[in-house]
Amino acid sequence: MENQTIYSKPVTLNNIFKFAVPTIAMTVFISFYTMVDGLFVSNLIGTNALSAINLTAPMIQLVTAISTMLATGGSATVMKKMGEQKYGEAREDFTFLILVNVAVGLLMCGIGYLVMDPIFSGMNVSSDVRQYCVEYLSRYLLFTIPILLMNNFTLYMIASEKAALSLLCSMGGGILNMALDYVFIAGLDMGIGGAAAATGLGYSVTAVTGLFVFSRKKSLLHFKKPALCFKVLANAASNGCSEMATSLVTGIITMMFNWTLLHYVGQDGVAAVTIIMYVLMFASSLYTGYSYGVAPMISFYYGEQNRQKLKKMVSISLKVIAVVSLITASASFLLTKPLVGIFTQPHNPVYDLAVTGNRICSIALCFIGFNIFASGMFTALSNGLVSAGLALSRSFVFMLITMIVLPILLGVNGIWLATPAAELMAIILSTCMLLKHKKRYGY
Repeated sequence: MENQTIYSKPVTLNNIFKFAVPTIAMTVFISFYTMVDGLFVSNLIGTNALSAINLTAPMIQLVTAISTMLATGGSATVMKKMGEQKYGEAREDFTFLILVNVAVGLLMCGIGYLVMDPIFSGMNVSSDVRQYCVEYLSRYLLFTIPILLMNNFTLYMIASEKAALSLLCSMGGGILNMALDYVFIAGLDMGIGGAAAATGLGYSVTAVTGLFVFSRKKSLLHFKKPALCFKVLANAASNGCSEMATSLVTGIITMMFNWTLLHYVGQDGVAAVTIIMYVLMFASSLYTGYSYGVAPMISFYYGEQNRQKLKKMVSISLKVIAVVSLITASASFLLTKPLVGIFTQPHNPVYDLAVTGNRICSIALCFIGFNIFASGMFTALSNGLVSAGLALSRSFVFMLITMIVLPILLGVNGIWLATPAAELMAIILSTCMLLKHKKRYGY
């Protein structure tokens, strides 16, 4: 590298944590203030509004899917070239991919406004829930470009050894989001639209900061006159397609959850699954943060052809994930009632549904971390095909099977068991792929 960096240091647990902990803290904090959004909405507006947030999730997930694909795939492509010492080319590619994000953001915003009314009109929900959906999404779409840039700049800051700055941006954005939630909803009576605006403004903090940071040539990655190279875009898209697939099918599975719960329980079931998803998302953010944090190192060592460091990195990572998995699964199960009680009171019918569902879904936390890391690792190794296969199988194929079969056999409890069962099936496939490609990559 041009200067002494973390990539040239020995692979130790201490060095990995120095690099990854800010990213872990960042993703945990992001998930935390997403939960706070739900907290304000459920307590200040009502559980119908909370249901509406979940019903809009599939469309929002589409925005996340595209930005995640460009961010993770682009980061792997750019950092591989940095490892190959192609610094100028890597910076040109970085700039080009950021411009692509802006163009995609404009396109997605326009399409969103065109399709949201027909989609929500076709849902079998009450008129007030339908109105909440339109109000929330119409405000959220205004921030499509900042959201795409936020997701990308977050990973590129990490890759540029500015993980601490990325954490500060996330914390600043989260605090702003929480403050504006109260101001917009409680103070200005802007309703659920105020919650969407607060979220968008919170995300914008990282987007604006990234524009300043990457304009400086002192940064390891910085803006440079780009070359129009669709091969780079194709590589980034193929590398990040697994993460895109995960986000896309998450939206599809969310719709399936909603339809199934509306059939078995009604709108209370949608509110309950929203609470459970918040809890699972908060715990899963530890694994996502770790995987994002170590991905640039894996990509760099792969580009450098340093198999010794790569092997040690994977070995340490699997041990870390095993420990964290046991802790998060136990904590989620034991603290179910206090967690659910944050969003709704025991006299509300949503409460009992959410308590039962969360206790069953907590089993999934024993497996989620390994599946997230396996998919992220293959993305970092520029093997988008395997990564996509793992992500699609875990988030779509296995979930589709369990969501269809288990509710028929077990009723509502089968809905809650679908996630743990799908994650168990996915970890078997992840293990097979890790063993199959071990010799090829040398980890």
